[in-house]
Amino acid sequence: MPDYNPFHLAFPVKNIEDTRAFYQGVLGCEIGRSTDKWIDFNFFGHQLSAHVKPDELSKALANEVDGKQVPVRHFGAVLPWEEWHDLAEKLKANGMDFIIEPGIRFEGQVGEQATMFFLDPSGNALEFKSFKDPSQIFAK
Repeated sequence: MPDYNPFHLAFPVKNIEDTRAFYQGVLGCEIGRSTDKWIDFNFFGHQLSAHVKPDELSKALANEVDGKQVPVRHFGAVLPWEEWHDLAEKLKANGMDFIIEPGIRFEGQVGEQATMFFLDPSGNALEFKSFKDPSQIFAK
């Protein structure tokens, strides 16, 4: 068990096959328990449960943040700085279609962070971010 409290998130997906290929193959998440209706992933130390329920899927609406359209409904992980950059390079090399390209916000300021947004195969929006100084994750 990690030295933090992992979260659990259950979310809808179109099908198990595409979900498994994306979360395991693209993001590198280990698979936990599964059936033909749901699958658990070790999502960077947290538990994701993907449930086949296509009628629960809807396109995430966006809000403008710093001139970019950020999906309001999204989830993701805060990664160590180098791990975030490694993931961004891997996704770019694999042709990821980003909603918001990998980039740095608040450069040289309090709360400097790297961020990127993209969709999983079911249209769920994901954000991955990293803080140059991890102690500033909740900085104002």
